[in-house]
Amino acid sequence: MLLIFIVFVPMLPLISSWQWDWWEAWVYAAVNIFGFVISRYLAGCRNPDLLVECSQFLQHPNLEKWDKTLSPLLGLAGGLIPLAAGQDARFGPSPEFGLILKIIAIAVLLLGYVIGSCALIANQFFSGMVHIQADRGHQVIDTGPYRWVPHPGYLGALITCLVIPILLDSWWTFIPVIFTIIIIVLRTKKEDDVLQEKLEGYRVYTQRVRYRLIPGVW
Repeated sequence: MLLIFIVFVPMLPLISSWQWDWWEAWVYAAVNIFGFVISRYLAGCRNPDLLVECSQFLQHPNLEKWDKTLSPLLGLAGGLIPLAAGQDARFGPSPEFGLILKIIAIAVLLLGYVIGSCALIANQFFSGMVHIQADRGHQVIDTGPYRWVPHPGYLGALITCLVIPILLDSWWTFIPVIFTIIIIVLRTKKEDDVLQEKLEGYRVYTQRVRYRLIPGVW
């Protein structure tokens, strides 16, 4: 299952389009695969328990019920983005965005992964499902990117998915991107509500770091 997530999903544009000379799709796959591996390696070096938590996040008894729906939906929406791009390239294709925009998109894509990776490395309580980790002494994290925004992992995901249609020349891909953004915003709001209610010190933290997802906006 993990291998599918790490390799198969990032390769979907190439697999579904069967265009193996598509350099933009190779860049997308490389950033995703190497970004995942490097970020998990660095996070594991700093917080070995984090990798155990990430591998067992579905087994916790106190998972928030609403996230049992939102989390799979987010995964599905995220998988539809590269799939839509591949299908568009195969049966479309959409008009190209141009090399300059693609270079900018690559830079922004990397920025999104850096933000998300820094969030993973800084937060020893990072998890794929929303729940309070009382058994691990869950506490507020205010270092790294958490100094500026409470949910930098979501911010990184938001940034990356916004530029994928540009990098992969796919207007149709904006449809699952919009769906993904809606889920990210909704999940951010609901997770923030849970932390406000159940995590000691979080309310005080949000008085200093007021914007949930995008600094200066929301």
